[in-house]
Amino acid sequence: MRVNKINWDKIGRVTEPGRYKCFFGYLTVTSEDIEVWTRYPDATFTLLARPTTDQLLGEDYGLGAFDIGSPQQ
Repeated sequence: MRVNKINWDKIGRVTEPGRYKCFFGYLTVTSEDIEVWTRYPDATFTLLARPTTDQLLGEDYGLGAFDIGSPQQ
């Protein structure tokens, strides 16, 4: 399964920075990512593959650019 973007709901609305097991591998979420989602709950982030040397750990991702959609004026 190929996932390119992800929203807060898809990762269970995590509230703490950390590394989380997801349906596509592992995702590292930073405090800055959570701040964006707190301010813009519908924002979607682009997933960035991170190189890993241990194939047993599975695929590892971080969050890149985000889209907040159409903010209300």
